[in-house]
Amino acid sequence: MPVARTSSFRKASPPISRTDFVRDAIKESILSGELAPGETLVESEIGAQLGVSKTPVREALRLLAGSGLVTMSTYKGASVRVIDAEVAYAVFDLRAMLEPEAVRRAVDGGADFSEARRVLGEVASGTGATERAHASQTNRLFHRALYAECGNPLMVEILDGLRDQAALITVTGWGISPTWKGEAAEHLAILNAAEQGNAKQAEHLLRKHITDFIDRVAFELPGERTRGVR
Repeated sequence: MPVARTSSFRKASPPISRTDFVRDAIKESILSGELAPGETLVESEIGAQLGVSKTPVREALRLLAGSGLVTMSTYKGASVRVIDAEVAYAVFDLRAMLEPEAVRRAVDGGADFSEARRVLGEVASGTGATERAHASQTNRLFHRALYAECGNPLMVEILDGLRDQAALITVTGWGISPTWKGEAAEHLAILNAAEQGNAKQAEHLLRKHITDFIDRVAFELPGERTRGVR
């Protein structure tokens, strides 16, 4: 199977690090849903599409494996990670504990949420896969803009470390149930509460937003549910 369709990677002038260029191209294709879970990632094909040798592709795939987006196998090579219910619940369980608390602290600290408002104002103009790709990107940007000014750099670092896996779970979930338009209304309610200085309400709405999503899609993921998100 080809690693991706011709449109799966956006061609651009490689920056100083070809590895970073390749990593970002593959990552965006995975998190937009253009590359499906389980899809094989062939080094030579990716290199040909992006105009680089196999070496930076190999290094990029190793980095993506480290961030939880790619699975590496001695015999089968690299493929897009398949998210199962146990992994999804583990990631969203941690998010449900940390992210609402981070947003509560940001609101109590008088954070500026203008970036979150700007991101939320971007309306997808495409349909189908294009719309889902846009929704995936803005979803990641919006959530980070909410917690970025929580006042605890370590908390931000931990949440940033979860972003890629959370985004892969989200785009996988949207493939099961395309609910991103409804979630945009949830985002607006969270942001309104944050801008109004209602920290407890913003915290509550965000936690519900996270737990409701995983409860909607987890039963359709492979594997068994081991525990819920609270």
